[in-house]
Amino acid sequence: MSNACDLRQISNRNFLSPVGFKFTLAKYPKVGFFSNSARIPEISLDLAIQPSYLKNIDIPGEKLSYGDLNVRFIVDENLENYMIIHNWLTGLGYPESTQDYRDLITSNSVVDTKNAFSDASLHILNSNFKDVAVVKFKDIFPYSLSSLDFDATATDVQYFTAEASFKYTVYNILGTDNKSL
Repeated sequence: MSNACDLRQISNRNFLSPVGFKFTLAKYPKVGFFSNSARIPEISLDLAIQPSYLKNIDIPGEKLSYGDLNVRFIVDENLENYMIIHNWLTGLGYPESTQDYRDLITSNSVVDTKNAFSDASLHILNSNFKDVAVVKFKDIFPYSLSSLDFDATATDVQYFTAEASFKYTVYNILGTDNKSL
């Protein structure tokens, strides 16, 4: 049990708002600015089976499984934030040549495979739009980017949103003091 948490009563009776968040991507800050939807991914514990005379019994396993990080963002009219994710994806998949990947992992003439990844943060905000927690994702990379469907027959202007899906190694939910809640 956490030593900083009193489990008897909740002291703050305000509810968490679904509009109170801010997403930041360490490597590409332009993507997070227009984020309009994100979620803390699910987490599950693998189970082990303990054989028994009458019934097999589920017991806690040893490995955690993390769901994907999905972020929806409004696409700016110059396609900057969309192209950042697009180019990151094509750099990882090098569809035309292996030079695409080399360009992705090279920074200031230094080749480092860690450049293929980034860290990200999902800031959870209270009713005054102040941080109450930060979900820190380690070593994320995109694996999917939604399409942009143009339609000249549309009667109302609906600005484009795109969805990017990311894999990562682990996430931690931290308080504003950068320690576990």
